[in-house]
Amino acid sequence: MQAAWYSKIGEAADVLEFGEQPTPEPLAGEVRVKLVTSGVNPSDVKSRRARPVTDPLIIPHSDGAGVIDAVGDGVSSKRIGERVWVWNAQWKRALGTASEFICLPQAQAVTLPELVSFEAGACFGIPALTAIEAVRLAGDLKNKTVLVIGGASAVGHYITQLVVLAGGRVLATIGSAAKAAHAKDAGASDVVNYKTEPVAERVKQLTYGAGVDVIIDMDLSTTTQLLTQGCLKPHGQLVCYGSNVPGDVPINFRTLLYASIGLKFFLVYDLSEDARAYGLQRFDALLHANSLKHTIGATFPLKDLVKAHQMVETGQVLGNVVVQI
Repeated sequence: MQAAWYSKIGEAADVLEFGEQPTPEPLAGEVRVKLVTSGVNPSDVKSRRARPVTDPLIIPHSDGAGVIDAVGDGVSSKRIGERVWVWNAQWKRALGTASEFICLPQAQAVTLPELVSFEAGACFGIPALTAIEAVRLAGDLKNKTVLVIGGASAVGHYITQLVVLAGGRVLATIGSAAKAAHAKDAGASDVVNYKTEPVAERVKQLTYGAGVDVIIDMDLSTTTQLLTQGCLKPHGQLVCYGSNVPGDVPINFRTLLYASIGLKFFLVYDLSEDARAYGLQRFDALLHANSLKHTIGATFPLKDLVKAHQMVETGQVLGNVVVQI
């Protein structure tokens, strides 16, 4: 099969290779998916640059979509021919979705409704499921105001839509006019340009001094500063799924204590069984109801995976970067 891989960490142009690899066969309890698309996420780029390689090679990417073409023992043959999207395809595994075929446990291949494209299906495992878990942890959002950090990101775009569907109001941080339009298209009522405006001051203006009920955060290293500036109202919640600084992040204890601030963190790759089941069920219902917008920012053929990774690294694309297999 055709695939892209790397055997050492480094820059995309230096380490990514393209060529032939053995076609895998499904083990018991597994399905084999003939992939049509593969999604490129920031975590894929970060892993390629920094996570030590402990296997002979890594075929990157956790997200993708395609058609089941073979099944292992214990899996119904009726699944052959089923359109699916996959999650956690390269989590604690060496072989991900940047290839023609992938084998993985059948639960990780989820039915893709006919009305949803394979391109959209490559956007679900990390961006959409992260958004669903973040909103679940935020609780009842009806008539609540939520600050979405990075409202134009792939995850932020889904979060914004989900908050609006839950009856909440979204304020979104953005970094350009194009990203402002993208966030508003998802349902944000107001945007704050973090490059040109003092975020906390602007948020307090938009909430008449009260602050927001919830912050859903993609970068703890900068958002902690907003807490000390009164951006989050007393008894508010900060739900966080990422940070641009992977090490220690200072947090002012007195601010958290005296305002009774709640902190919730999660890793989408490592959800509890109940949270995973909820996310998959909730997302399936949203897909069948055609309730969400899926944004494809750019597509590349597999042989141009270097360009796809480089585009993700720029952070300028609006929507998901998808590789066509």
